[in-house]
Amino acid sequence: MTSGGGRSPGSAGLGGRVAVVAGATRGIGLAVAYALSGQGVSVVVNGRDPEAVDATVAEIRGGGGYAVGVTGSAGDDGVAQAMVEAALEEFGALDIAINCAGIAEPPASTVLTITHAEFREQLDAHLMSAFHLVQAAGRVFVEQESGSIVLTGSAASLGMFGGSGYPAAKGGVNALALAAAADLRDHHVRVNVVMPGAKSRLSSGNDYVAHIEGLHRRGILDDLTRDAALDPAPPEYVAPLYVFLAGDAAEHISGEIFSAAGGFIGRFETQQASFVAYRDHKDTSPYSLDELADILAGPAVR
Repeated sequence: MTSGGGRSPGSAGLGGRVAVVAGATRGIGLAVAYALSGQGVSVVVNGRDPEAVDATVAEIRGGGGYAVGVTGSAGDDGVAQAMVEAALEEFGALDIAINCAGIAEPPASTVLTITHAEFREQLDAHLMSAFHLVQAAGRVFVEQESGSIVLTGSAASLGMFGGSGYPAAKGGVNALALAAAADLRDHHVRVNVVMPGAKSRLSSGNDYVAHIEGLHRRGILDDLTRDAALDPAPPEYVAPLYVFLAGDAAEHISGEIFSAAGGFIGRFETQQASFVAYRDHKDTSPYSLDELADILAGPAVR
């Protein structure tokens, strides 16, 4: 860990705030760290590669910002806590916690081919990193009755990009965020999710292209989604949404899931069951299989 100095003035109501950003040395996390620093936020930078962590810290400082680094996988026990402690020790505060940590699923992986170890690795990298950060930062935020947490989800959680461990972990991130937002609302702590689409190491390379083209050939992705997935905008187009959700302008936004890709921003509606059938269990028997077939079979229900 390296020392970073004091807290800086800034704009947009974020100047002097302190943030921890897990997975901040590449792609979206790096863009988010730079964007926060540009708004006067002091940043605790995290990543697995110590050289990348040092380079990111140096870049932020070279631009006049304040940063320190904590190396390690955010999915491992103790790393998120170390990030929180670094913020408190070096900058004297913690206001924002953002998780952008993650890894790609093994090439051509499916639910039939992924190993148990690979599946657990996905859960650790995406879901456990989110949990560790929510818990470590959340304890500070509850005590001070303020704070914003932004987690990174993925459209893969909708099942449209195949895979197994990656979409399962990202679906868990969404559920964790909704539950944590409800848990922490009385303490004025906000929790939201961004499902980003941006150019990164997870969305480039021959294996990625082959995966997307394969999904398109199978009819899982339509032409528009295939084209967008193969030509994503730079991560700088996604970073502003993270920064907005971290700031006071979003003080009434919590427990929400957003999608952002290039110039597109989407907001997911609260998931609710559509009506299919009802009868009172107090004076009726359970549905028979024939009744369920009548109620649920056929394209009208889908």
